[in-house]
Amino acid sequence: MKGRVTKSTGSWYNVRLEDGTTVEARVKGKMRLIQRRTSNPVNIGDLVMVDRDDGDAVIREVLPRNNYIIRQSSRNRTAEHILACNIDQAFVMATIAQPRTSTGFVDRFLVTATAYHIPCIVLLNKMDLYNEKELRMAAEWEKIYSACGYKVVLTSAEKSFHVNDVKEMMTNKITLIAGHSGVGKSTLIIAIVPEINLRTGELSGFHEKGKHTTTFAEMFELPFGGFIIDTPGIKEFGILDFKESEVSHFFPEMEKHLHDCKFNNCLHINEPKCAVKDAVESGEIALSRYQNYLSIMHELKTDEKIYD
Repeated sequence: MKGRVTKSTGSWYNVRLEDGTTVEARVKGKMRLIQRRTSNPVNIGDLVMVDRDDGDAVIREVLPRNNYIIRQSSRNRTAEHILACNIDQAFVMATIAQPRTSTGFVDRFLVTATAYHIPCIVLLNKMDLYNEKELRMAAEWEKIYSACGYKVVLTSAEKSFHVNDVKEMMTNKITLIAGHSGVGKSTLIIAIVPEINLRTGELSGFHEKGKHTTTFAEMFELPFGGFIIDTPGIKEFGILDFKESEVSHFFPEMEKHLHDCKFNNCLHINEPKCAVKDAVESGEIALSRYQNYLSIMHELKTDEKIYD
């Protein structure tokens, strides 16, 4: 039987079969031996082959993946964690405050999505809560990411502001939504599909961090067509499997300047006559984006994380 993994609790998986029914399945032990370094050998969105073993459903095979969003595991620096596979698009949800999302987090997510050919949309949520300074910052973010070619939507999941626009973008697509805890992912999903029963939580007092209300990633079928994948809050997004020479190719606003650099192997850091640095100086490339590029390069060289 062929199906798609819709939920993972670590040892058991919900698999939606082609006939629309869902079964709980476990993984055959040997499968863990054929994976690379992933902390989760079977992932949300995986297409799998399932059969029966003493009455239990067993995942025998994971079919080849079209794409995936991957990051360095927060628990084990030598391991990888796949957020979801075989998706049509990804939403990175961010907040200017309550809690604050760094551009470093957003840019790492965008770089990874771009590298794996996954269209990505930036959702700036909680627009109803911001003061004048924060609203100006949200407008600046919109300007920066729109100029890079990313679609940016200013939303308020709580007040249903632009929620219908997001719903329209989800229709008939498999969409991953990711971000820090407390940015409003589950609230947005409930606003779009009220019949989905998700827990939402208030911000904890400590540094205005969100409480983890989503424990396991889960895929929900949308009544208007498509699926949405809700993920647990992500504290940090470690970059994986990038060569220093290719990072700039996944910053769209940098990529178009690469052929104008004096040196073909220019890394856009200290090299003379660098077209990317010139574009930063002229304001064509946002300073925040360039600084986040430098921090990714530093991370690749040293494995030392700098997120702000």
